[in-house]
Amino acid sequence: MKISYKWLKEYVDFDLTPQETADALTSTGLEVDALEEVQAIKGGLKGLYVGKVLTCEMHPNSDHLHITTVDLGKGEPQQIVCGAPNVAAGQKVIVADLGCVLYDGDKEFTIKKSKLRGVESYGMICAEDEIGVGTDHAGIIVLPDDAVVGTPAAEYYHLESDWVIDIDITANRADALSHYGVARDLYAWLVQRGYKTSLHRPDCSRFHVDNNDLPIEVDIENHEACKRYACLSITDCDVKESPKWLQDKLTVIGLRPINNIVDITNYIMMAYGQPMHCFDADMVKGHKIVVRTQPEGTEFITLDGQKHILGEHDLSICNAEEPMCIAGVFGGKGSGTYETTKNVVLESAYFHPTWIRKSARRHGLSTDASFRFERGIDPNGTIYALKQAAILCQELAGGKVSMQINDVYPEPLPDFKVNLKYEYCDRLIGKQLGHDTIKSIVKSLEMRIDHEDEEGLELTVPAYRVDVQRPCDVVEDILRIYGYNNVEIPTQLKSSLTVAGEEDKDHRLENIVSEQLVGCGFNEILNNSLTKTSYYQPNELNAYPWEKAVKIMNPLSSDLGVMRQTLLFGGLESLSRNINRKAKNLRFFEVGNVYSYAAEKNTPEAPIKAYSQDYHLALWLTGKFVEGSWAHADEDASVFQLKAYVCNILKRAGVAPHMLVEAHSENNIFSEGIALNNRAGKTLVNYGKLSHKVLAPQGIDQDVFYAEFDWTGILKAIKKNKVEFKELSKYPSVSRDLALLVDDNVEFAQIEQIAYQSEKKFLKRVELFDVYQGKNLPNGKKSYAVNFILEDEDKTLNDKQIDAIMKKLINNLTTKLGAELR
Repeated sequence: MKISYKWLKEYVDFDLTPQETADALTSTGLEVDALEEVQAIKGGLKGLYVGKVLTCEMHPNSDHLHITTVDLGKGEPQQIVCGAPNVAAGQKVIVADLGCVLYDGDKEFTIKKSKLRGVESYGMICAEDEIGVGTDHAGIIVLPDDAVVGTPAAEYYHLESDWVIDIDITANRADALSHYGVARDLYAWLVQRGYKTSLHRPDCSRFHVDNNDLPIEVDIENHEACKRYACLSITDCDVKESPKWLQDKLTVIGLRPINNIVDITNYIMMAYGQPMHCFDADMVKGHKIVVRTQPEGTEFITLDGQKHILGEHDLSICNAEEPMCIAGVFGGKGSGTYETTKNVVLESAYFHPTWIRKSARRHGLSTDASFRFERGIDPNGTIYALKQAAILCQELAGGKVSMQINDVYPEPLPDFKVNLKYEYCDRLIGKQLGHDTIKSIVKSLEMRIDHEDEEGLELTVPAYRVDVQRPCDVVEDILRIYGYNNVEIPTQLKSSLTVAGEEDKDHRLENIVSEQLVGCGFNEILNNSLTKTSYYQPNELNAYPWEKAVKIMNPLSSDLGVMRQTLLFGGLESLSRNINRKAKNLRFFEVGNVYSYAAEKNTPEAPIKAYSQDYHLALWLTGKFVEGSWAHADEDASVFQLKAYVCNILKRAGVAPHMLVEAHSENNIFSEGIALNNRAGKTLVNYGKLSHKVLAPQGIDQDVFYAEFDWTGILKAIKKNKVEFKELSKYPSVSRDLALLVDDNVEFAQIEQIAYQSEKKFLKRVELFDVYQGKNLPNGKKSYAVNFILEDEDKTLNDKQIDAIMKKLINNLTTKLGAELR
């Protein structure tokens, strides 16, 4: 929300500087994001002064140039060569001194010492258009004799800069979406600090009805969506360019002037917070306005020429035959105000915030009007705004008010009643402010005290304060005006000590793993949980079907249409962005929530059970693993490197190898993928090489290796793990190798699984150290060379024990896999 400093001073009296004003507003909760000076004339007339021409002679080498000496009130007169035909001795003029910057549109030039036809010139005597105070270029500016030599031009022309205060308005502060709304808060702040001030706005005494030539009937069919609708007709308007003062007010806060009627409605909205719309009265067929919803599928063209399909959830402002406007959001094509318009109808209404918000999101439209309506405006400000707009239409467009105000307000919205206890207020703030201070603040915020006793106040809060309906809301208002910084920190602090719980331990483990990954050269990324609908619909990915997606009911756009089921796509967007900027060797990780929906769990009694949220960890590896090293040849990233990271994370988390079962991943995001499951069959990790069909939509044409951990599942798996100290074994381990001839489809993971099942006590490690296929082996066979490490931590294993264990291993491998010893 952009606020003009000079405009703000029209409603509240103060002498704070722009910076002091910004600081005051920030302390009241209206956080100022930026403060920018806006000059009425570009450059602010800096370097320009009132001078007096002492002498004026013809240039010896020119028939139109003059050599002058000019007194600028700073010592020796300056010699200036001037080409204006009206320059003469004794004149008071405006002079651009050396170093002054003048502007011609977007171009600028600096006044420097120069030589014209052989004569040196130390400045420039200026015309109106050259400094921006007018358009005349027939000659130089000649000032009255009483102009004081040496006076800065900005001071002579009474030039004042304005300042734009850019405020970040929170969603609950709809009352501050106007200059007058901000003035109310500033007034309360000034009163609390003892400044002499007053709050005021123009009255409506000048409003009068000229005739009753154009009465407009109003019919509200949907009273839920439209609580109040008022209108007024203005005839014989001269639609033209707005006067400069009005254009300047709008331009300084970033609005483009259109014509006097439209500019008036924008001015009223920015001044008092009441959005308005103006219709060409000739488009109001039947001289009747109907506020209703439309049949599903109704086509409507907005002012910007875009077609929208309206339905029963879109409130429309209609004439007797057709819709003219999406209520509170956007006007319709042809129904606005143009140069040919003579008669207009002004609308001032209060619409239900939820209806406007849903319509705006549904159609992807966001306007200054919808921004205010969907947060809740002042229901009692509609008539004031309508009268002020009518007065301006009479003054600036010569229009005539041609009907009595038609105000349809069947069920007036009540103010809010709040019972505030002094003790509650003091306890919540942590300081006793005193009864008088509390009463002073609530009064300055336009809250009415209906009753007071020793315990507290019964207050009536204005309806425009939609954020103040409870005692705690009133306390918050009191505190922001009193000043958070004015509440001292007590000398004694009381706290409750808590014991670290499971969440703390889980978070600590996450930090440990994150630090481990950073130490391995990974960068952490963070993506939005809201993601593109197109990732899941249409979708060939079996793990992430559209049916399981958590859909957003009123998405801001299709790019934010669903909650993510996987961390994959956000990471691919990050990879694509970096690769497109020539950063191709990447290692990323992300930790975050994923979401899913299970329709079969949805019941009327507990619909929330259909939704689930899990915590995941994901790794992305792409490009060169080593590049440009003198000590190592270039090496591409591979799935084996990714597997090493996966195994190290699992080891650091405390997931032992015997807790996992390795299998082919059925997730078709991979062209080649591995799944690590727990003994119950739940997948804890999926990793592998991503398929081209996943990478192509992101424009990635290099291999990407990806791993996704079900971090929630891993935390459950290690929940009962105990960290115990164990001495290094004093007894030697035994190594045995087997060369196994197995079928081509047998994987090492199967051998590993059978080995651990066969010997759970003494078998410590199983490793594959060679694979052979080819010559001297039967077709459809391959050879695995496997190393087994055996160890007894209490004594030395003897040959009999070792032979029994190996015999058992061989027997199980032969029985279950058809393995043969080579």
